[in-house]
Amino acid sequence: MRNLTTLGLAVLRLLDEQPRHPYEVRQRMREQGLDHLIKVTHGALYHAFDVLTKADYIHPVETTREGKRPERTVYAITDAGREIATGRLRELLATLQPEYPAYCAALAFMSLLSPDDAAAQLERRTVLLEAELAAATTSSDALFKRGVNAIDIIELRHLQAHLRADLDLTRAIADDIREGRLHWRTTE
Repeated sequence: MRNLTTLGLAVLRLLDEQPRHPYEVRQRMREQGLDHLIKVTHGALYHAFDVLTKADYIHPVETTREGKRPERTVYAITDAGREIATGRLRELLATLQPEYPAYCAALAFMSLLSPDDAAAQLERRTVLLEAELAAATTSSDALFKRGVNAIDIIELRHLQAHLRADLDLTRAIADDIREGRLHWRTTE
């Protein structure tokens, strides 16, 4: 089940709602804010559809053409697709997966900078985090007001919680450096 990517899982979930063509899946991902959590490129999405089709997790149900537009193939999830999606989802919800965030590594190596430089970089990060948190909150509120079910945007709550925690920690570290509670020697 580990070979089912988060993009593949997203495709299966959206096809479980109803059969769709890849472009429509991409639009629904944008509407639901999933593109903030999963990197979605045109090529990656079509590759995911290819992989899922070859694995018999989805299958084409019709091909249509409107005017001079290219053909669009509509896909539906199979029973095997539903089974693999629910199994992978259970695994992702119930277990811890190792993650290697770049920010944690940057904190581990922060002593390469002078304390003033490190604090300045962290303060810049807080501005970006504040903007990202505001955008996520606005997006979540807008989706909720449009009638999107809370369960369909629950991942935005998770994102907001992470952004708040990151913001709080980053501010605290910058403050600790500025107030002299966190210090180190540099070779500069």
